[in-house]
Amino acid sequence: MSDDRTHVQEFFGARAADWDRKFPGDGPAFAAAVAEFGLRPGDRVLDAGCGTGRALSALRAAVGPAGTVIGVDLTPEMLAAAVRAGRDAEGALLLADVARLPLRNGCLDAVFGAGLIAHLPDPAGNLRELARVVRPGGRLALFHPIGRAALAARHGRELTPDDLRAEHNLGPLLAGSGWEMTSYADEDARFLALAVRSAAVRSA
Repeated sequence: MSDDRTHVQEFFGARAADWDRKFPGDGPAFAAAVAEFGLRPGDRVLDAGCGTGRALSALRAAVGPAGTVIGVDLTPEMLAAAVRAGRDAEGALLLADVARLPLRNGCLDAVFGAGLIAHLPDPAGNLRELARVVRPGGRLALFHPIGRAALAARHGRELTPDDLRAEHNLGPLLAGSGWEMTSYADEDARFLALAVRSAAVRSA
């Protein structure tokens, strides 16, 4: 786990300063995904692996001034970039690992994770941890501003049947981690899987 944490921190830490400039057109895709997520005024939402905080403005707009927005990321440089962009005004930023969140059981209504699942060292266990902090009936969004095929092409690789984000893999993974997938979209311009927190979370 420490090796995985170090790799993630090194990878994103080296790229944090230029991250937003590298992907300048993603804002509308984030806003559309948050709108489809269906948050309500007053909701308490976590942006898990928030990076430079590109989702925070849309999340704050969705939950309103009475809601709670928390951004958690493992990489200090990413959170520093979020602060420089003024996004700490939209929610609280925490330096923490999604594998062990400093949050109470069932304290949230929803979790939004952009580009998250590919960087989870223990996907089933980490998704259970996200389920732990969400109330039964709460929601999860797993998002990427481009679809699986487009992302694979960007990285110069082929899609394979064991891709974790493939519907036939992701559905059972979520089901075993305290979530029920309710919708799945994998298109050129977006990836968005939505799920609802089950009444009980299976132990690891």
